[in-house]
Amino acid sequence: MSIAGAPIARIVVGVDGSEASVEALRQAQRLATPLGAKVQAVACWEYPQMYDGYVMMGIEGFEEGARKILDDAVEQAFGAGTPSNVTSTLVRSHPREALIDASRDADMIVVGRRGHGGFGGLLLGSVSSAIVAHAHCPVLVVHTPEEHSEGSRKG
Repeated sequence: MSIAGAPIARIVVGVDGSEASVEALRQAQRLATPLGAKVQAVACWEYPQMYDGYVMMGIEGFEEGARKILDDAVEQAFGAGTPSNVTSTLVRSHPREALIDASRDADMIVVGRRGHGGFGGLLLGSVSSAIVAHAHCPVLVVHTPEEHSEGSRKG
């Protein structure tokens, strides 16, 4: 499989610890294996915005918390034996900007339909919507197995 004649070598996956992002990791790996492609799991973190120039107290641990979410999601997706083609990257940035930037050098980006946060009734979360609209490569939006079966019953 190739995109515009070039082989798919790198698939970036947005990870926030949600079931949708864990399923996105599984699907990316399912695509990557027969292609011999690398999968890069990307999680993001930021300090909370300051209010009127004041720094909030108790804002430590954001990076460590995001690292744990990333590590836990990879383990949830693949078990204790992470495939050798899967790497994890932690980025200090808003997920929307970080993933759009990562899409510049990726052959495909995979995101969950909805992650943590937002409103449950939305078809796409704000990050996945932004990726679909602004990514520099093809985008795959993944449903969790429960979302897919619920949608099938309704249709």
